[in-house]
Amino acid sequence: MIYLKTREEIELMRESALMVSRTLAIIAREVKPGVEPANLDKLAEEFIRDNGGVPAFKGYGHKSNPFPATLCISINDAVVHGIPTKKPLIEGDIISVDCGVKKNGYYGDHAYTFAVGEIKPELQKLIDVTKESLYLGIEQMVSGNRVGDISFAIQQHAEKNGFGVVRELVGHGLGKNLHEEPEVPNYGKRGDGPKLKEGMVLAIEPMINFGTKNIKQLKDGWTIITADGKPSAHFEHDVAIVDGKPEILSSYAIIEEALASVN
Repeated sequence: MIYLKTREEIELMRESALMVSRTLAIIAREVKPGVEPANLDKLAEEFIRDNGGVPAFKGYGHKSNPFPATLCISINDAVVHGIPTKKPLIEGDIISVDCGVKKNGYYGDHAYTFAVGEIKPELQKLIDVTKESLYLGIEQMVSGNRVGDISFAIQQHAEKNGFGVVRELVGHGLGKNLHEEPEVPNYGKRGDGPKLKEGMVLAIEPMINFGTKNIKQLKDGWTIITADGKPSAHFEHDVAIVDGKPEILSSYAIIEEALASVN
């Protein structure tokens, strides 16, 4: 079932989404060669708890193998769900940082891909195209359109630039649960899928690979990597339909202001 949100619920979700944005801004100031991802994770958990939130990812999943961290930190060929380790970041890495927060009973969940120091131009293009595809998808999130319109816009832009679009992992509805209906694939046909309606809130999240679209899972039960070992980028926003149009609840401006302050 797809749960449509009231204006009041959307405002509560905006609070949660912006807490994620502020958390990612803290991470943005710290991403540099030599930094241990596990330390970034610790910073994020402290900030979220100090500000009245609960890390949404920590303990998530099957009870026999719950996710052990606050952040998913996915480096280079890791697509998503990377577990933060003590292995330091290296100049030229790209890292996707995905964060979830629960506050006031509602979830925020979004992601940003960062460059570690100077990166190769082709990796910057991958990052740029992935981010552009997110915004092209968001433009399609209007009342009367369908989920497939979002999916088509993302796929067309990524593949036009020669990149692979992951099939097995998708965006999703968001609200009182971290994952709600509908699923939001990053590939598809115009006019397919559930109709978009006032009050829908979606986490739209292109996962775009430098090479093949194919992926595989590591033995840790969480980390997803590209099948060919080439890099991947990931961006995600929380978006509501308000007055028939897309309204982004999360904020990249907060993150990019933080990046600008250290560059």
